[in-house]
Amino acid sequence: MSAQRGRDMLIRMADGNGGWSTLAGLKTRRLALGNGAVDITDSDSAGRWRHLLSDAGVRQASISGLGIFRDAQSDGLVREAFFDGAAMNLQFAMPDFGALEGPFQITSLEYSGNHDGEVTFEIAFESAGALTFEVE
Repeated sequence: MSAQRGRDMLIRMADGNGGWSTLAGLKTRRLALGNGAVDITDSDSAGRWRHLLSDAGVRQASISGLGIFRDAQSDGLVREAFFDGAAMNLQFAMPDFGALEGPFQITSLEYSGNHDGEVTFEIAFESAGALTFEVE
C-alpha cells in the first residue's frame, strides 16, 4: 500500500435518511482501537511471565477530530446528538484500507477561538456497541 493523504480520512454521520453526512471542516482526524487485557497470571505461571486470557477483554474504539464548522447540516447533527446524549451511527473511512462503522457517543465537544481567527471545535466519540469493519 502506498502513502495516503490524511485529508481522505473521513468521519461520516448517519443523516437519518439512509445516507451519510461528512463531518465538515476537519483538519485532523484520529481513530484509536483498543482491546483490554485480562491478566490471568498466578504464582504457577511459567517463568513468572504475565499470561493473558485470549478474547476476553473489552474492545473499544475512539474517534476524534479538530476543525472548523463549515456545514450547517453536520453542525446540527453533532449539536443534536450531544445535547440528546444519544449514540449515533458513525463511519470512519480510510482510503485503500476500509471503513469502521457503528454506534458512537460524543464524549467531548469543545469550541474555541481567538479574537483574530476562526471558531474551531474539537470532538471526541467513544464506541457504544458492536462495530463492523469493511475492507475497500
